[in-house]
Amino acid sequence: MHKALKILFAVMMVLLTALVIIFFGVKVPQAKNITLGVNFSQMQAVSLGLDWHANYTALLSDLGAKNIKLVTNWDFVEGKKDSFYFNDIDWQLAQAKKYNAKIVYVVGMKTGRWPECHVPGWASSISKQDQQDEILNYIVQVVNRYKNSSVITAWQAENEPFFNFGKCPWYDKNFLAKEVALIKALDPSRPVIVSDTGEQSLWFDAAKIGDIVGSTMYRKLWVGTYLGRQWYFSFPFPPQFYYYKAQLVKFLFNKTVICVELQTEPWVFDIFTQVPLSEQQKTMNPAQFKKNIEFAKQTGMDTFYLWGGEWWYWLKEKQYKPEMWNGAKELFSKSNL
Repeated sequence: MHKALKILFAVMMVLLTALVIIFFGVKVPQAKNITLGVNFSQMQAVSLGLDWHANYTALLSDLGAKNIKLVTNWDFVEGKKDSFYFNDIDWQLAQAKKYNAKIVYVVGMKTGRWPECHVPGWASSISKQDQQDEILNYIVQVVNRYKNSSVITAWQAENEPFFNFGKCPWYDKNFLAKEVALIKALDPSRPVIVSDTGEQSLWFDAAKIGDIVGSTMYRKLWVGTYLGRQWYFSFPFPPQFYYYKAQLVKFLFNKTVICVELQTEPWVFDIFTQVPLSEQQKTMNPAQFKKNIEFAKQTGMDTFYLWGGEWWYWLKEKQYKPEMWNGAKELFSKSNL
């Protein structure tokens, strides 16, 4: 079948399936074995006034997480041109090995957490071409340093590189393909994940470039300030929305979809330290946490990296509210969801 006709046929099937879901409420098969992980950003922990070493260690030891998606920032590692600071990352990988955990390592310019793109000050005023050359050099340094590490299971090239969100100088699909090709040339032994928004994409671009498609999964978020109050929005999509998109990707590209960013922290209008807990709880609380986990299970996916480990720890250590941490700890203690 011609590629264009195959895509058209597949999209039509998804639309027909969506109609069936709407009218008959068809459920999807739940994965028998679910892999659970958590994201960690040293910079996020520091911004919350936490001891980031203690936060990271607690994820491994107290929470019992065996899968970490490590969010690292270019501007932190290469704060000065051609001067690379890896000591903290070395420590994090050593701790992962100590606790028998596995790492997905995110590398590139846009790696997550506001402002999403983390361009060093020295690179902010150079041309796009020069920035891209410097990013490729940064990738070479990172991958060559850690490709022999036994704890790394996959690389992730950028974070939602097709989604125009954050303060980023540019978006370039062709450059992303170069990044992925470079990573695979430097380390052909590991897959490369390319992520995309779970709610505003069919994931085709990510599937064309990456070995694995990484989806985000958000349920409730802040949308703006109007009439003197904060307004929030809940995505209306059912679990089938994610399942059938994943099946479409599998059919067209023979690629697996995993969730690399499951919402288990608030989406609010400012950094957490500046937002009242009452507002934070409108988009995330223990009850919503459980709802999001149950929703995720119903998508049929089998791998989920939770987004919010720094916030749970901040609530416990700085706000004396351990409920979120304890709820996550109970979840991770289960052999199967």
